[in-house]
Amino acid sequence: MGLTVAEGNRILRDNFAPWVLDLGLVVSEIGDRSAVLRLPWSNRLAREGGALSGQAMAAAADTATVIAVSAARGSYGPMTTVQLSITYQRPVIGKDLLVTATLDKIGRSLAFADVTLTSEGANDPAARASTVYALLG
Repeated sequence: MGLTVAEGNRILRDNFAPWVLDLGLVVSEIGDRSAVLRLPWSNRLAREGGALSGQAMAAAADTATVIAVSAARGSYGPMTTVQLSITYQRPVIGKDLLVTATLDKIGRSLAFADVTLTSEGANDPAARASTVYALLG
């Protein structure tokens, strides 16, 4: 099945709310059951103290899951977040964030993913997320 990076970016552009698009996310890689998105650093997304806000990171993890599910299904289809749990491990300051979503399981009605969020150039994650999606169509 699979998708191209260009198709992933089209899904991103055509299916997300304007405020999600304002994050500036870009699909940079797609696998059969995975996607890597880049969240460009922006002072607009920083909280007090200068670190990237947790809300931006959570939205990026959620969005990356949609692209990974679409890659596994071969196209975008209706789906919705059932669960998202995120653990923040270290601050991200002044660096782009790479958001890697990998599906653990995808069935007819549910998909489960692990998401790793890493500052560009870092070896250790800044956060890890677990997501569950309901597949509606």
